[in-house]
Amino acid sequence: MAQGEQQKAKLLYLMRILSEETDDSHGLTLKQITEKLNAYGITADRKTLYNDFELLRTFGIDIINEQKGRDYLYHVGSREFELPELKLLVDSVQSAKFLSVRKSNDLIKKIESLGSRYDAKHLQRQVLISDRVKTMNESVYYSVDLLHEAINTNRQVRFHYFQWNTKKEMELRKNGAWYQISPWGLMWDDENYYLVAFDAEDEKIKHYRVDKMLHLQIVNEDRKGNEQFQQFNPAKYSKSLFGMYGGETVEVTVEGRKEFAGIVIDRFGKDVLIRKKDEDHFIAHITVALSRPFFGWMFSVGDGLKIIAPESVVCRMKEELDRVRNLYENGKEDQE
Repeated sequence: MAQGEQQKAKLLYLMRILSEETDDSHGLTLKQITEKLNAYGITADRKTLYNDFELLRTFGIDIINEQKGRDYLYHVGSREFELPELKLLVDSVQSAKFLSVRKSNDLIKKIESLGSRYDAKHLQRQVLISDRVKTMNESVYYSVDLLHEAINTNRQVRFHYFQWNTKKEMELRKNGAWYQISPWGLMWDDENYYLVAFDAEDEKIKHYRVDKMLHLQIVNEDRKGNEQFQQFNPAKYSKSLFGMYGGETVEVTVEGRKEFAGIVIDRFGKDVLIRKKDEDHFIAHITVALSRPFFGWMFSVGDGLKIIAPESVVCRMKEELDRVRNLYENGKEDQE
């Protein structure tokens, strides 16, 4: 770029220097700013810099000057994203299981660019404290984009769905047959992305882990299930599931000690129907999708909660208790 053209870009370079090199704790003197502009082949003097600062302020850049000793330091004040907000974004990206390690790192680098280089160091430290399980399916990032396109254009999708086998290999479900469904929304639950869709063959709403999808394609057929989704409540649906495992949706009545009321409210929300039974106990009515993860949750709270209705669910809980007890009793006999 010729010197004259670089000079025309002076404001852009000045904005870059202030955004990357300054923040509330780090400022630059006029001399330092001039030197950094010179490194880009741009000349500047005190008077023109004052005018440039005013132009940037008019544009919406919060440029602050503070006196420290005999010097005046200039820095960017408020930003579109403050450091605590950037840390939240980084932690969300890092903890998202549906993003691969490489894609997480790419996104974090972009988030770092929203703050100063000093902020970036804090964000890198935030990353290093996390060591979470990440997806091994690199295509999930693009699958999410394709699913949004299908939803926005009212189209069905098809894909292969896999599970991991004991050899850590992808194994296609349904013997490699295509899944073809109508996508209606995406949910982020338990640090994973799920597609909520209508299966016309089974005439029911289902959900699928996006990172378990392979060879995702948009199908040139209109979506089905509009009537079912008119009455669909995503929040209620998510709360009824445990670990996003589906099952028959049933209203279950539980009895618990009063100190366990908070656990029920934390899991099912403040709109859960709960009433006092006596001074030490309460009764709650919860809507759940019956699955082993639900019974596992009941195991996890120990004797603090007890299923009391309906009788069919009480029997299922007893069967789960017997199944687990038999597993350990048989194991003991085998050892003997």
